Amino acid sequence: MSHLFTDFQLKGVTLRNRIAIPPMCQYSSVDGYTNDWHTVHYSSLARGGAGLVIVEATAVSPEGRISPACLGIWNDDHIEGLAKIAAGIKAAGAVPGIQIAHAGRKANANRPWEGDNHISEGDPRYWTTLSPSPVAFGANLTRVPREMTLEDISRAQADFAAAAKRALQAGFEWLELHFAHGYLAQSFFSVHANQRTDQYGGDSRGRGRFLLESLDAVRHVWPEHLPLTARFGVIEFDGRDEETLAEAIDLSRSFKEHGLDFLSVSMGFSTPQANIPWGAAFMGPVSQRVRRETGLPVASAWGFGTPALAEGALAKEQMDLVMVGRAHLQNPHWPFYAASELKEENAASVLPHPYSHWLSRYR
Repeated sequence: MSHLFTDFQLKGVTLRNRIAIPPMCQYSSVDGYTNDWHTVHYSSLARGGAGLVIVEATAVSPEGRISPACLGIWNDDHIEGLAKIAAGIKAAGAVPGIQIAHAGRKANANRPWEGDNHISEGDPRYWTTLSPSPVAFGANLTRVPREMTLEDISRAQADFAAAAKRALQAGFEWLELHFAHGYLAQSFFSVHANQRTDQYGGDSRGRGRFLLESLDAVRHVWPEHLPLTARFGVIEFDGRDEETLAEAIDLSRSFKEHGLDFLSVSMGFSTPQANIPWGAAFMGPVSQRVRRETGLPVASAWGFGTPALAEGALAKEQMDLVMVGRAHLQNPHWPFYAASELKEENAASVLPHPYSHWLSRYR
């Protein structure tokens, strides 16, 4: 059996294989609510055979949305729709996960296919964006955010904890904190966004404080038998990579000490000046180093969309799960394709019986 199709156990959860679908924003919501698009989209992905399906970045507060079309989990009325999604993923044989997030200075943007730029102040959909410091991201996101007060920080951390409780009520069994991609938590950690001189700024310990305290707030309400995970941008590709990576690994060790169970290793996306070396499986060595030096089980994404690359990342012990995103949008039955390519016996068995029966019966 290939590495990709062995199971994976973490806390009280067992994944049927090492294929995970990472959060991929759909920008198809109104006022944070789910609709038929989300329900069908996620259950379809789960029926494809992945072991884990993580629902897209779901905002912990209205101002934490990337765009007005993002999913939300900031009030109890959101639970019902999210519960249907979790149930649909689980019924298809995958573990239902969700990523909870605050977009920080990247919030209040138009959808990517409608400009991917900040919404103008005169627009009725406008809201004030927040960040550790009044520093704009740049490029097409030019708005200068409001610097967060200590009260704002405390409220955001409470929002993460409240969102985690709602995620549990909705039936999700894998929780991911969004500490990456230039959003609020990553902005606190990033030298490109954080110019604070108080306890939440300065050296890497100060810049990591918001993330660690947010983790603590969620750890307090999330049950021990279910995985508590984070997606963390450990490198920026901005010319100070070794320093950033060393600081990120040090903070990740603290995450583990404070009860984090798993890390999805990603990039910072904190500056438009980054020179990202896009290519096949380019995050594999970074993920491996984080895995080795923190002792945390890890996953990574970005360029693992062929079965050989996904299998190779596991065989080389670069990661414990492989996040396969865009390839699932091209082919929701990617695990069946992977099983066939890797010569798995009875490859069709990764699919539900109404599919696998007919695929196996007629050759």
